[in-house]
Amino acid sequence: MSAVLRLRSLRALVFRCPIDLPVVTSFGAMRDRPMVLLRAEDDAGAVGWGETWCNFPAVGAEHRARLVESVLWPLLAGKDFATPREAFQFLSEKTAVLAIQSGEPGPIAQSIAGTDIALWDLAARKAGQPLWRLLGGELPHVRVYASGLNPESPERLALSKRNEGYTAFKLKIGFGDERDFANLKALRAALGEDAELMVDANQAWSLDAARQAAPKLAGFGVKWLEEPLRADRPWGEWRALANECPVPLAAGENLAGEAAFDGALSAAALGVVQPDIAKWGGFSGCLPVARKVLASGRRFCPHYLGGGVGLLASAHLLAAAGGGGMLEMDANENPLRTLTCGPLAAVSGGRASLGEAPGLGAEPQLEALARYAATFS
Repeated sequence: MSAVLRLRSLRALVFRCPIDLPVVTSFGAMRDRPMVLLRAEDDAGAVGWGETWCNFPAVGAEHRARLVESVLWPLLAGKDFATPREAFQFLSEKTAVLAIQSGEPGPIAQSIAGTDIALWDLAARKAGQPLWRLLGGELPHVRVYASGLNPESPERLALSKRNEGYTAFKLKIGFGDERDFANLKALRAALGEDAELMVDANQAWSLDAARQAAPKLAGFGVKWLEEPLRADRPWGEWRALANECPVPLAAGENLAGEAAFDGALSAAALGVVQPDIAKWGGFSGCLPVARKVLASGRRFCPHYLGGGVGLLASAHLLAAAGGGGMLEMDANENPLRTLTCGPLAAVSGGRASLGEAPGLGAEPQLEALARYAATFS
């Protein structure tokens, strides 16, 4: 890694892809697929790529891109940093008051996270190493699961993903017990007893509603129940549910900051912890969290739903941390993911491999993405 990191430019590129079938959650639907890529170039001409979370609201992608170019780049321009983590800390400190004043801690944290990913990709490319190894990982292989199975005939999509090499699957629930458990029955019948199943309620329930629904999961061999409660509910509610639930609780995509994750670990309510590298922290924030999760005896499984660059970053994060967790791989149609996820497009026996290419291991092919380019100013 270079002793000094000085950027020549930091650019945001926005893409939007129309889709035929919306991605449905208990709180809303995505009717197109957005992606914000960040291109960082240093003063020697080396380039790194990152991605910023931008799924909601529908106009969020362009907003994050403007934050990167109008807020973060002016802060970084002309500055020297010893490491990407130093740049991450600098940006976090310099925007802390702005995040409060603007009421936008989430979008600002997401923009910083994508920038951090780009800086680590750049650093690893300059070092000639795959990022998973530069960050201390031992093996490039990660277990994967097919995520985002919609409530409409989810077994069809699950079977198609099984044919592609997947052995684990996550169903969206929170649409009423009748529909949720009919879908679980259909999935188990279609996939058999050997398939791993998880469920995600996307913060749909109150504590009372979760208490009523959770016991019914016992007969389906579910590996975890994700976000049954709102992420801002007191940890006492999460602990109460964990004590009664027959499967481990999972959460973390809507937590931000090391203190928030420390609080989650201290609460001892989660069996699976799921930070999102493009939503908060990048590598600089999420890798220390991942190591704390593993040291506490819990399972680390990064959350992710977006384009291929962020998915690659999530895979490198998981490979660097180790611990046998699983990588979330969105099963729904998204050309912005398939055109940019590099080696992760190939799944075999429930696993994918990152290989030995430097950095994230793939570079976005902008010509192929050009048809999806969106303008912002």
